[in-house]
Amino acid sequence: MQRGSATASSNSFRRSLGPDGMERLRGLLGGDGEPAEPRVGVFVDGPNVLRNEFDVDLDDVRAEADKWGRLAITRLYLDEHATPGLIQAAEARGFEVVITSGDVDVKLGVDATAAAADDAIDLLAIVSRDTDFKPVLESAGERGVETLAIAPGAHGRSDALRNAAQNATTLEE
Repeated sequence: MQRGSATASSNSFRRSLGPDGMERLRGLLGGDGEPAEPRVGVFVDGPNVLRNEFDVDLDDVRAEADKWGRLAITRLYLDEHATPGLIQAAEARGFEVVITSGDVDVKLGVDATAAAADDAIDLLAIVSRDTDFKPVLESAGERGVETLAIAPGAHGRSDALRNAAQNATTLEE
């Protein structure tokens, strides 16, 4: 009787998760049944962060994000004025470079929100000092995605981003 009760309870749990929930649950567990490392999506606002005043090294960005889990998405957003040398250096460091005409904020915001909504990541890391990304972090958090605001330096820290994210760090710390 106990066994049938446990099986019924287990089946009820599976039904309550639905097929998408079961896939997500399987994805959160490694092959040995242990929790898998969180999938991290890193979205870098290049024009806002890669400035002489901050002296940001993309290797430091990767290293900081890597502390939080397995890097599933690493994207650097640049405008049409980006130099070929910067693009090549970013790609050599494992970043997917996305070039946009004009301001990169909209493309980065849409892509980051889509990654959170599509269950492509468990943790969303925004590397910026731009408060325009506050709604992106809030939306991801509402969907159950952990959030991280990475500031390029103490001078470039946004209190609005730090407060919107569940976690915050500064590269020079």
